[in-house]
Amino acid sequence: MNLEEIKNSHKLLGTFNYQLGQIDKGYTNRTLYVNLSANTFAEKPVTKLMKQKFIGGRGFGLKLLWDSINDNTKWNDPENELIIAPGPIGGITQYPGAGKSYVVGLSPLTQSAMDSNVGGYFGPFLKFSGWDALEIQGKAERDVILFIDGTKGTVTLEEAPLEELNSHILIEQLTEMYAESEEDKVNVSVVTAGEAAQHTLIGLLNFSFYDTRRKAVRIKQAGRGGLGTVFRDKNIKALVIKSIKIRGDLNNPHDLSTLKKVGKKMHKEILSQDDSQCQMRKAGTTHIVKIMNDYDLLPVRNYKFGSDPNANNITHTVLISKYFDLNGHDECWYGCTLSCAKVINSFKLKTGPYKDKDVIVDGPEYETLSAAGSVLGVFDPEFVIETNFYCDTYGVDTISFGTLTAFVMECYENGVINQDITGGLKLNFGNAEAALELLHQMAKGEGFGVIAGLGIRRMKKLFIEKYGANPDFLQDIGMEVKGLEFSEYVTKESLAQQGGYGLTNKGPQHDEAWVIFMDMVNNQIPTFEDKAEALFYYPMFRTWFSLVGLCKLPWNDIVPADNHTTAEPAKVPEHVQNYVEIYNGVTGSDIDNNELIRQSEVVYNFHRVFNLRMGYGTREFDQVPYRAVGPVTAEEYESRQDRYDRQLKEILDLNTAEKTTEEKVQILRNYREEQYQKLCDAVYLRRGWNSNGIPTLETLQRLGIDFPEVAEVVKKYS
Repeated sequence: MNLEEIKNSHKLLGTFNYQLGQIDKGYTNRTLYVNLSANTFAEKPVTKLMKQKFIGGRGFGLKLLWDSINDNTKWNDPENELIIAPGPIGGITQYPGAGKSYVVGLSPLTQSAMDSNVGGYFGPFLKFSGWDALEIQGKAERDVILFIDGTKGTVTLEEAPLEELNSHILIEQLTEMYAESEEDKVNVSVVTAGEAAQHTLIGLLNFSFYDTRRKAVRIKQAGRGGLGTVFRDKNIKALVIKSIKIRGDLNNPHDLSTLKKVGKKMHKEILSQDDSQCQMRKAGTTHIVKIMNDYDLLPVRNYKFGSDPNANNITHTVLISKYFDLNGHDECWYGCTLSCAKVINSFKLKTGPYKDKDVIVDGPEYETLSAAGSVLGVFDPEFVIETNFYCDTYGVDTISFGTLTAFVMECYENGVINQDITGGLKLNFGNAEAALELLHQMAKGEGFGVIAGLGIRRMKKLFIEKYGANPDFLQDIGMEVKGLEFSEYVTKESLAQQGGYGLTNKGPQHDEAWVIFMDMVNNQIPTFEDKAEALFYYPMFRTWFSLVGLCKLPWNDIVPADNHTTAEPAKVPEHVQNYVEIYNGVTGSDIDNNELIRQSEVVYNFHRVFNLRMGYGTREFDQVPYRAVGPVTAEEYESRQDRYDRQLKEILDLNTAEKTTEEKVQILRNYREEQYQKLCDAVYLRRGWNSNGIPTLETLQRLGIDFPEVAEVVKKYS
């Protein structure tokens, strides 16, 4: 079927014309609202209060979602929304990592507000087309495509019955369909999900960009929390946007010269320092595999272990020598000289509906190398690459897929489930073939893939109620908090990172708090007070990126040569100052580094209250599975016996020779669980929350968000 036939099959459901307007200091000062149930559109103003308190990006998304749902809204109710917002800095071309946008909606996994960051061109193009956010509500009766033409000022909603659903085909079809020429493809960006997103709760969204060097459409992912599932539940097949040609002044910043000055300094730093630091331009995030394995932090076999000799098979060295194409920069937005978005130009698939096809594969990145590799006990790079491709095109979060499959494998090996339950799949650790078949079942909505696609939290409940599983064991080994599966780091020896995962708003995702090296390797935060301060500052600082449209990697994956001589090298103070200057340069504000943190505090606390509103957000939901804290089984303890015995002797003055392994496991557990509760107390105090993890009214007043509807939620828990 040719593109003309496909396009002719579209049925126009609604059209909206608008004045293109002009961006003013990073803002268009309006948002686009689309209701799929009614096929209607509206332009909403962005108020001064909204910019002052919620800044943009994730902040705008949370505020728009809060205003659009009720306390009882579920993820699959029509009133749930999907919101995409880039933030005021998003779209500048002078500084690396300025193309991020943020997707917000109620999550199928957590039943609360979820945000997920993503690269690609859609977010900046949305702003250049005249909108600070896109807000989608309702459900279409049949598959639709929303097209925003930012060159003409039109929005159309079209029924789209004939396009493919899986992303690697659909993005090519739509880029061809909406671009007027080969040269015009760079001005088109597409958002898609895939088949598995409509059959699981772990669906992701792919955001496209056209790679002019490779003459190919590529994708980046908003992966966490199942927002791709919401996308397909609303019967959205794709979002398409067409933008005016990119220029460096499209944000109409207050002071373009500052952006040029700070950006020039940063580009020089990357070019001179990256090769001797993280080699992001060469390896992307894949260099982390070897580091994590060396420090016993790489998840192996459902986080039982932190290293494996076979991990050498999936390190950056193997990927660079055999798979990655390094011909040209790999930025996912203009001006990012860090260029971490690596790609495999041609990979021949071995399984599934596209077997024997040569495909382009974006990645794998570190998280996928673990999620499709070590955490499953699999160390085959080609299995990882194939899984990476199919997760992307099917619309599946690689992190959730890997972590939940590892949970299934441990349940299988312990007799919680068997082949009768799995439909014949031998889901033992290391069985790459069975793991891939599970993924294909998720895409088709068949077999055990339907159960696995529910996520760990729901599987625990099902295995207990239907198969009589031991609830304590499942709680210990099920690596989820708040319903979201863990990202890929072993936290047993880092109390601070245990809190970094458990005390998050959206669930255990490293983009909110990654302090494991500060705590475990560098011993920079030894006391509870130090850890609490770190778990205040870093989540707030990282939140700020999500408000303004920036990527986190240029902050500390490249640092100035003299950074180690500063008073607080972990903060990378020169880069913090860069961000202050960029924000002021774009918006005309006059903030300092303290105000930057306060801006984040506002949104972070608002998100916490949002969780409370949806029935979560108290201390009980901040508890982590014990596998994240210490050894659950004798096998785990004995694999690191010298370490654990030494700790028991040094910390508790215990004569380990007189104890069985099981006794030592329990003694260590009692101690470590007590430490975690003390950490919670210290962090709550530092954040201005009460002992139940609830922001106090005084904190809300200090931040200026004691709005009646917010205070009312908090008062219910006082």
